[in-house]
Amino acid sequence: MANENFIDYVKIFFRSGKGGSGSAHLARSARTAKGGPDGGDGGRGGHIILRGNKQLWTLLHLKYTKHVFAENGESGSKNQCFGKDGKDMIVDVPLGTILKNAETFEVEAEILEHNQEIIIMKGGRGGKGNVHFKSSTFQTPRFSQPGEEGIEDWKILELKVLADVGLVGFPNAGKSTFISVVSNAKPKIANYPFTTLKPNLGMVKYRDNYSFVVADIPGIIEGASEGKGLGLRFLRHIERNSILLFLIAVDSENIKQEYRVLLNELKEYNPELLDKKRVLAISKCDLIPHTELTNIKKKVPSDLPVVYLSSHIQMGVTETKDILWKLLNENN
Repeated sequence: MANENFIDYVKIFFRSGKGGSGSAHLARSARTAKGGPDGGDGGRGGHIILRGNKQLWTLLHLKYTKHVFAENGESGSKNQCFGKDGKDMIVDVPLGTILKNAETFEVEAEILEHNQEIIIMKGGRGGKGNVHFKSSTFQTPRFSQPGEEGIEDWKILELKVLADVGLVGFPNAGKSTFISVVSNAKPKIANYPFTTLKPNLGMVKYRDNYSFVVADIPGIIEGASEGKGLGLRFLRHIERNSILLFLIAVDSENIKQEYRVLLNELKEYNPELLDKKRVLAISKCDLIPHTELTNIKKKVPSDLPVVYLSSHIQMGVTETKDILWKLLNENN
């Protein structure tokens, strides 16, 4: 997934279709000079529908879409002919997309499954023709019902990536290198902070043709939950991950403190994130002599699984995948 093509936020003005007007026609023919009402009903206006599409990974296809309008329903006509319903406007979105009210930011819909459809704005009902208003005491109604107006409003579409494992760490902790080694993802890799500016998704192949999805989330810094650095824009992607894999470089001045800072940023953003399963990977272990790992092991937290990793020389990669797979399936 190319970084420049990862779009996870769009704001669009939606409008459902207006219902068609009912007909107020009175029957007239060579045999019937003054017939009764025969006006048909108007058609329903088109709905605005969100549909899940597993082939989509971002909202890129909607990047330049500012307005989405459904078709209006057609008016009814004589001989009790109903107007045609307006065409629904179906908007395909990737799995993990949420719909928000642009003013209140309230979540109104959520797409999690392929081909799942949610009507986010119903089309206006078609008006009734004058045939509905005929009675024993009112034989010739010369009026009909107008169609109902559609609904229009600004909405926000926001993508929270669906992945089994989310990589969490400070910038330059080795997350991009790790995902490039274990998966098919090809992120930009360089030795400076904020190389990753967009989330990267990678499919990790496991034993016996099994696989799971890992998301490389852009680096967190202290204060990210308050909007600093890349801030809130990418913290939301962690919400849907089943497991959080923390990566901290082996040359960190204080591994335990760095881990506590990362945990605090997640807690400040959403306390429920701390309920997720966690694994700690001490990365870049090729930078120190193997004999020094004994001292490093005394400096790591003891309340979660810890692996020692070097993506560069493939150290600990298989062990990491084994632990992640076991955690993903331990309740199945």
